[in-house]
Amino acid sequence: MKHFDPRTVTNAALAYLGDAVIEICVRERLLEEGYTTSKALNAHARDYVSAPAQAAAMERLHPHLTEEEAAVFRRGRNMGHTNTPKHATVAEYRSATGMEALFGYLHLTEQQARIDELFALAYPREV
Repeated sequence: MKHFDPRTVTNAALAYLGDAVIEICVRERLLEEGYTTSKALNAHARDYVSAPAQAAAMERLHPHLTEEEAAVFRRGRNMGHTNTPKHATVAEYRSATGMEALFGYLHLTEQQARIDELFALAYPREV
């Protein structure tokens, strides 16, 4: 299905795709937790997809990344940013972008089991 080398995809494109991959993981998690209204789904999704939340998630993930995954994260984190959201620091935004690039890369390399594993580590369920 993939007719190109995912390692050559631009950082921005990896982050763009990874944003969607993470969004699907979040939406599935919220449905599993029983949220069914648009209002509740959107309100709780922000707890996962804001730059500060993703930066915190990456802090939990760092010890679990392979060398290859860490390199993809750094590549995404270090890409040039011309703007940042109002409610995030530059460091948080860069880390969130790195996380999105990582998840985009994992999707392109068809590593769904690893996506699921890292998402669970990044966002552990409340006990």
